[in-house]
Amino acid sequence: MAPQQPASIQLETGEPSSQDSEDGEKEVSEPLSASQHPTALSAPDGGWGWVVLVATILVLALTLAFPSCVGIFYTDLQTEFHASNSETSWVPSIMTAVLHAGGPLCSVLVERFGCRATVMLGGVLSGLGMAVSSFTNSILELYITAGVITGLGFCFSFQPAVTILGHYFEQRRAFANAMSSTGTALGLSTLPFLGHYLHSELGWRGSFLVLGAVLLNCCVCGAVMRPLRPHRPGSQWPCASVSVGPAPQREEGLKGQFQAAWRSLVTSLRRHMAFDLFSSNRRFRVFAVGITWMMLGFVVPLVYLVPYATAHGMGQSQAALLLSILGFVNIFVRPPIGLLFSMPWFKGRHIYVFSAALFVNGLSDSICCLAASFPVLLSYVLIYGLSMSVVGSLLFTVLMDNVEMSRFPSALGLLSIMESVTLLIGPPLAGILVDATGLYTYVFMACSVSVALSALFLFLSFYWLDRKDKAQMESAPTPSAKPLVPLVPDCQYRSVPTEGDKVKASNVVSECTTSV
Repeated sequence: MAPQQPASIQLETGEPSSQDSEDGEKEVSEPLSASQHPTALSAPDGGWGWVVLVATILVLALTLAFPSCVGIFYTDLQTEFHASNSETSWVPSIMTAVLHAGGPLCSVLVERFGCRATVMLGGVLSGLGMAVSSFTNSILELYITAGVITGLGFCFSFQPAVTILGHYFEQRRAFANAMSSTGTALGLSTLPFLGHYLHSELGWRGSFLVLGAVLLNCCVCGAVMRPLRPHRPGSQWPCASVSVGPAPQREEGLKGQFQAAWRSLVTSLRRHMAFDLFSSNRRFRVFAVGITWMMLGFVVPLVYLVPYATAHGMGQSQAALLLSILGFVNIFVRPPIGLLFSMPWFKGRHIYVFSAALFVNGLSDSICCLAASFPVLLSYVLIYGLSMSVVGSLLFTVLMDNVEMSRFPSALGLLSIMESVTLLIGPPLAGILVDATGLYTYVFMACSVSVALSALFLFLSFYWLDRKDKAQMESAPTPSAKPLVPLVPDCQYRSVPTEGDKVKASNVVSECTTSV
């Protein structure tokens, strides 16, 4: 007889003991575990979900695209604070690095306060950071206000917005994700125009103050991201505004409190950082290293494109137009690209398409070395935008192909931490190169080499892993059909029993027992 399973096992299998209430809903005697929260909800795949989708697009437009538009004020910041290229480039690099590195902290806030409150908190932080930046008197103060505070606000806004969108859409999730990815492109196409207009009318300080007010619209977007109501009163979900899990026991004494805090920290790291997955999953390890390598030069051209164009006599409006064209290319290309590569034929081939597009993206940076004229930079923006659309559409898809969906949030958290390091040091290293040589062309050439080599690393590594897995499958011996129970030689059996065999069954069993 199989042993009786405890009640906790029944809860983990998703079959808790419940009773039907008068209104037809099920009342759960105990709260569900954290892993079962999404199963307690049904995605509407429409309805208010479309409002959440529009809000998510606006949040991504105001957050992810913002650091690339700081280049419009690059020259003014250098003149105001008497800073070098490397010192000024720390502003967008810190902003981008904190935007990615704050993922684990954002996950903790989402679990405690919910997606809606976290998005609104991010809007307040980002708006406050940019508003205070307009009153700074040194480049170091700008690192803290525009870099750390604003970047942390961006992180708190965009990550919960993407999370709650996944709960509102299930059958149409691919379409919703493809549409939400246009938010970054929308920001790239509109924020440069807005920044250029504000810069010409108000200067960089007035522009930062107005942009801070614009970023407060993330609070409005977060307000419409209401959590879904669970069908069962006893169940919660990660985007609810109530904390889940049993209350921790209070530890007495300083040593007990320290041990409790340490256990809580270790548990949080295990939940939001996939260190074990990095050591055990070779494909995830290769992909994480390749993406970290890629980010060293992937976003640097966006930071230095406007300074490079204006340094060679191009007008500020034309330089801002280049970034806007890049955004429009992404707007029109990303949705069909996302739907195209969601077809079954591309399953298992996403990484190779991703590597090819990344290789083209890296080679396109070398076009800027030819000349700084508008036609040359326009051709660069078009090629860069097309390849960037493919890379952006497949980045999360490739990650999902190589890790289990249950481990995807923690894998994404570790990947964000790793890539934030190269995102932080990339623009300052490019600034040092400009200060040493006095030429921007070396920056674009270095970015071209770095991104192209990371693409080759990903392509060859996954090709080798696929060949190795295929060879192991072919060389694996085919298991021979063996009986589960060894037969006794003295016993005679027939493949198809007859009526006589059925009559003598008891005698055969007794003979086998005697032989054994």
